[in-house]
Amino acid sequence: MKNVYLDNGATTAVDPEVLKAMLPYFTEEYGNASSIHSLGRAAKNAIEQAREHIAKSINADPLDITFTSGGTESDNLAIKGVAFKNKDKKTTKGPHIITSQIEHPAVLETCKYLERIGYDVAYLPVDKQGLIDPKTLKETINENTFLVSIMAANNEIGTIQPLQQLGAICHDYDAYFHTDAVQALGKMPLDVESDNIDLLSISAHKIYGPKGIGALYRRKKVPLQTIQHGGGHEKGLRSSTYNTPGIVGLGSACQLGQTRMKEDVAHMTKLRDQLIKNILDIEASYLNGHPTKRLPNNVHVRFDAIEGESLNLLLDKNGISAATGSACSSEKLSASHVLLAIGLKPEESHGSLRLTLGRTTTQEDIDYVSETLPGIVQSLRNLSPLWNR
Repeated sequence: MKNVYLDNGATTAVDPEVLKAMLPYFTEEYGNASSIHSLGRAAKNAIEQAREHIAKSINADPLDITFTSGGTESDNLAIKGVAFKNKDKKTTKGPHIITSQIEHPAVLETCKYLERIGYDVAYLPVDKQGLIDPKTLKETINENTFLVSIMAANNEIGTIQPLQQLGAICHDYDAYFHTDAVQALGKMPLDVESDNIDLLSISAHKIYGPKGIGALYRRKKVPLQTIQHGGGHEKGLRSSTYNTPGIVGLGSACQLGQTRMKEDVAHMTKLRDQLIKNILDIEASYLNGHPTKRLPNNVHVRFDAIEGESLNLLLDKNGISAATGSACSSEKLSASHVLLAIGLKPEESHGSLRLTLGRTTTQEDIDYVSETLPGIVQSLRNLSPLWNR
């Protein structure tokens, strides 16, 4: 049986080049980067080189990169860090923090926490394709708004947001603009200058790097209060012994991603479009998300009279690794908040499938999925009381 991995939106395999760069820092180059001896200095130099690679991938100053444990911590540090610095603006009139209804839980749950302790938060709606209308932001933002957090591209349906326009509106009102770019990095150009971004979150394991390491870009002018106290690492913003192998891996993944992005995007877009076309040939199948303003590796579809968990299990039985939605909520039986926000009914959202391609996905993989999926869908429909065609 063929094995096809189409869950790269959940995590990616570490690229061999990235692993090669990391390996010395598990063994002979094992020094603590905070130590002043030669082993420590070697580790520190490797970290600073990685910081440069990460900064270059988003056109940032290396001094503005702070290392974290991943996207969730970066989102928390960005949003809570700015909010706690603006604690005097709690409970006054108007939305002081603005986000969207389709953000990753790392953003939504952080905003809900801030609401519970007295901050005002507005949640922008999206259209049926998952896009935020900049006019909606302009109608919601006011002189009291100090932070707007909108993801670069959605982790479930892949829709890409108009960052440059949204960021410009934020700056018109002197509000800071944060974007969760965990899914976007390496799959679309990101430029913190031209996109008007003040804070940006990334994670290594979505870009062929290791798990457990990420980074937050913070523009120098943005006041940020730490949420983690300790030894004062990372200019006091994020105390913890440096994860040198992980940081080196993140830097290597960013460097490799920039080198290969044009090739990767062209490769994945071609295969993505073929897969979407083949799937939509199945009766009563639909594409979720924007048809063109979407990540090059994202295929998110739904089927009438199908239960997504059963579909996923049968795909796995046939050697195809996929997802029903976001991996972070795959154990939840409730309807996806993203699919509800784009107007789907709960019963429609439960029939959804997310297939996310990677740089190693092949034409043979797409052919195999295209040949296998229709039969699985039909077999489930034959058992469904909702399918009477």
